[in-house]
Amino acid sequence: MTSGNRRPRGRRVESMTTTRILLNPLASSRPRAYTRPVDEVERKYWIGFSRISRIGRARVAQLEAHFGRLEHAWRATPGELRAAGLDSGSVSACVTGRDGVDLDAEVELLAKHGVRALTWHDDEYPRQLLEIFDRPPVLYVRGALSPADEWGVAVVGTRRVTVYGRQVAEEMARGLSANRVTVVSGLARGVDAIAHRAAIAAGGRTIAVLACGLDLVYPPEHKKLAEEIIEHGALISDYPIGTQPRSEFFPRRNRILSGISLGVLVVEGDIKSGALITARQALEQNREVFAVPGSIYSPASRGTNKLIQDGEAKLTLDVQDVLAELNLSMASHQIEMAELLPADETESLLLRHLSSQPAHIDDVRRECGLPIATVTSALAMLELKGLIRQVGRMNYIRTRESSAAR
Repeated sequence: MTSGNRRPRGRRVESMTTTRILLNPLASSRPRAYTRPVDEVERKYWIGFSRISRIGRARVAQLEAHFGRLEHAWRATPGELRAAGLDSGSVSACVTGRDGVDLDAEVELLAKHGVRALTWHDDEYPRQLLEIFDRPPVLYVRGALSPADEWGVAVVGTRRVTVYGRQVAEEMARGLSANRVTVVSGLARGVDAIAHRAAIAAGGRTIAVLACGLDLVYPPEHKKLAEEIIEHGALISDYPIGTQPRSEFFPRRNRILSGISLGVLVVEGDIKSGALITARQALEQNREVFAVPGSIYSPASRGTNKLIQDGEAKLTLDVQDVLAELNLSMASHQIEMAELLPADETESLLLRHLSSQPAHIDDVRRECGLPIATVTSALAMLELKGLIRQVGRMNYIRTRESSAAR
């Protein structure tokens, strides 16, 4: 970033991303505080607490630190909850809230809708999200997250996109996908939907962050697009199943949209638009912000032009500006150079049970006798290596021969 276009706060993105990019993301380590495994019995209590208002990041951390397991916190008396550091309002919310939650029914509901609940201890939980202050304790996922998603860039903008904005969003998303960068957006009308569709059309990965439960799609006319995203990436949310979208949820979800990404590219947006809220949150999270300049007479470009004028965003003319600033120019090459052999016996076992005929993930899991979390993670690695391919609705086929799999 030139001296005339340097944002006044935060730190240079190279200090955050260069090390991450030069390291192989397939072997990246997780912060030590988030390496404790969560068994399936314990997981349902995390799901339960995600249903209770007032119990977010800070209070979940308090409960876990005090009780060791959220299972114990769920069964705790009001006095024990106060001893854990919860205020009276939070204690009341816990006591009242847990009485209205059937944990086994919650687990069944997730399975019915093909949704998985990841805690911040799980390996599949996005490592980038662990870096942000307000990280969600539970992240709900439909589809598959991949280690390659660490190379993700959010593309956001106005719902009332102009012809110019449409062209730019398509070109940027297509260029990112061509360089094996995951396109992240919010499934909204306008720029978001354009970016998702362009990434899919280019054969890339894309992630949509929703402000509602993953059994719902908002806006409803994007139901087909949501299904396509599941086949080429994932829908994610920190809202439990059945949560209806509300206006105050969208700014909250934007912290995930920016937090899961290395940087945020704003294509078009007015001064008070949701895209500008995402940009501000990205700056607070020490993510890089990019903005495409536009006409000084267009309301859709007032926000992006202001970000550039204030030195909070890098003036972006093409996708190479993004790739160069985030040190992503070699991302595609690094992925292609990744080891194309099974890394362990789990990957070899999965390959032996896959062929040119599509096999559903549930069938593969049963045949291999492995936990679903292990199968999901290993399949994502094999897909990244190009050894298998998802052909829709969580069905996989072999794409390469490997002597280690025979």
